Amino acid sequence: MAEVGLSPQRSSIAHTATGIGIVVLAAGKGRRFLAAGGCGNKLLAPYPDGAGQLQPLLALTLTQAAASGLPLHLVTRPGSSGIIALAQQFSASVTLLSSGGSGDSIAAGVRDCAHWRGWLVVPGDMAWVTAGDYRQVAAALQDDWAQARPVWQGQPGHPVGFGRDYFASLSALRGDLGARRLLSAAHLHLLPGHAGVIRDADLPRPE
Repeated sequence: MAEVGLSPQRSSIAHTATGIGIVVLAAGKGRRFLAAGGCGNKLLAPYPDGAGQLQPLLALTLTQAAASGLPLHLVTRPGSSGIIALAQQFSASVTLLSSGGSGDSIAAGVRDCAHWRGWLVVPGDMAWVTAGDYRQVAAALQDDWAQARPVWQGQPGHPVGFGRDYFASLSALRGDLGARRLLSAAHLHLLPGHAGVIRDADLPRPE
């Protein structure tokens, strides 16, 4: 949960779009990454882009998200200057939150983007989700009650999309309980994916 006396804040960069947007979760502590020998903030660790040039992991995620043409919103911790600078570079609005888990982060991001009619949720370390993946999931949210996510070889991937009717439920998430429990077989569209929709960077990149 947020620290006592600390309210989520928004940056001065804000989108006025009323369509579907992307909420990027970047407020985690990267415990598995650090326990495996990683150094510093996982989302700032260098990873190769398509041309083999090393970039911060989060920059790769935001590059693809921005290329989708959908508005971006990022949730991170107060004082995460490197993360905030990347968000500004990609014209993403920002929520600052001392998050207690993905549930807290999703709730705060969705509340700060209440003007959208749907939300695509993606962890900041999933740099191999493509612009096309975001567009495909957004296109599947044809109704306010729709849900959508890509699947690869039977494994559910990201981003996970929710229509407008899930605003209250998403806003009420807390702690480490993410949005998975809100998914319903009756409303969930499973879309064709690829290996990148299930790949994250919980462990340090091999040298």
